[in-house]
This record gives sequence, C-alpha cells and structure tokens, in this order.
Amino acid sequence: MYTLEENLKVEGFLTEAKKIILNECSSFLNNDNLEGHRTFLHRLSKRRVRDPRLKIFTTNYDLCFERAASLQGLIILDGFSFVNPRRYDPNYFNCDIVRRTNSHDKTTNFLEGVFQLFKLHGSVNWERNGSEIIEIDEPNPKKACIIYPAHGKYQQSYIQPHLELFSRYLSSLREPNTCLIISGFGFNDDHLAEPVISAIDTNPHLKVVIADQFAEKQLEADKPSKYWEKLKEKALAGEDIWFINASFQKFAQLIPNLKALTSAQQLERTIKDISS
Repeated sequence: MYTLEENLKVEGFLTEAKKIILNECSSFLNNDNLEGHRTFLHRLSKRRVRDPRLKIFTTNYDLCFERAASLQGLIILDGFSFVNPRRYDPNYFNCDIVRRTNSHDKTTNFLEGVFQLFKLHGSVNWERNGSEIIEIDEPNPKKACIIYPAHGKYQQSYIQPHLELFSRYLSSLREPNTCLIISGFGFNDDHLAEPVISAIDTNPHLKVVIADQFAEKQLEADKPSKYWEKLKEKALAGEDIWFINASFQKFAQLIPNLKALTSAQQLERTIKDISS
C-alpha cells in the first residue's frame, strides 16, 4: 500500500510524463515536415465529388493533418463544432459541405477538398471539461483527452470519445467498394489490427494497400510478427492485398490523380504499374 507522500510522487511523475508527451507531439510541427501529409491530402481529398469522402483514421496525437489541410485550404470534418469553443459531438461526422451559387438555387454540389478525420487515440489539443470534450491550444496534461501509451490503453478505447471513433473505424472496414490504405502503422495494437484481418475475411469488396518502408523486410523475415504473417498468407491465397516498400512521404508521391476513375480503380492500376 502506498503512503500519501508516495502517491503524490507517482501522480507528479505521471503528470510530468504526460506533459512531455504533449510537448514532443507538438514541438516538431513546421511546414518542412508536412510535405508527405500535404501531398497525401492533395491527391486523395480532391477526388471526384460524387465519391464518398476520404476518411482518415490515425492513432497519432499530433496536428500534422490539421496543419497540412490548413496550408492547402482543405476542410476537415473531425466531429467538432464549427464555432469556438469547438465542442465534440459525433453527429458532426454526419454533416457535409455543399456549394450553392445563390440562396434560391435548389441544386447542391458537394465541395471539393473535404475529408473526415478520426483521431482514435485523441489529440494534443483535446481536453476533457466535465462531460464535454473541447478543443484547446494547450490542454492541462491531467485533462488531456488522450490514450497514452500504457498497458491499459485497450480498455481506454471503450470510453468516449474513443468508443465512438473506434465504432466508426469498424463500420468503415465493412463498407462495400472500400480501399484501405495503411501507412505508418506497426500492427502493434491488437484492437486495431484484428478488425483489419476480420474485414479481409468478411468484406469481399475490400482492397488493402500497405505502405511501409520495411515491408519487404517484414515479409521476408523468418519469423515475422503475427499480423504481417497473416497478411502475407492471405495475399498469397489471392486476397486483394498489396504491399509497397515505401515510407509515407514516398508513397504519397506515388498516388495518382483520382478524378478520372474511381479511387479504388486508379489506385489498383497504379499499384499494378509499380509492381510490373
């Protein structure tokens, strides 16, 4: 049993550790570090407006996608209100943005450059304020709405807003004619990796593209991690899974103009060209 003094020491240590994580995930942001994010968003978010909106699911806490979108005039639907203080409400994910030439025009055209962003493990600018989640520049480390790297992070994904975000992640994997791009994910989180394997087995229309700078090494390893081994087995069995040995930034440069064909068709064509 801890004494009160020992508990205070532990609490102080945890608060300082959380503060360091928040700072480390915020201090590196500058335009030079965002080239890959800018290219990725430019080529995928500005596709045919009749296609479903691009959905980005990330476990990163940083604001790379937000900053890259701002630099290009793109619009993010991230589950937060459109006025300050921005408050989280999952109903905002059901909203979209259209263009009308005048107030009497009954026709609507979906605006280009709009995408949805789901930050599964929280963000450096989210803070819990009672029962609300609000967006704030510098949240208190004790109130920051983040699933920190810890043994119990799987259990934390079952509280809001993470539960709602995770639910939408699972739902998206089961949508028809879906192309899932995985980049920068080490398959170390079972609660995120297992649904991918399940979706490959149950969604016949799912196409999976895995871009990793160590993909070749992972696939050729004598004892690959369990998820890489499963993915390799399924690819060899004929599932629509493609591996690209490239970093996120290099992969972004390979993404083609997606306006002519559907996103899945154009990506499939490009990947086949790279492989041939």
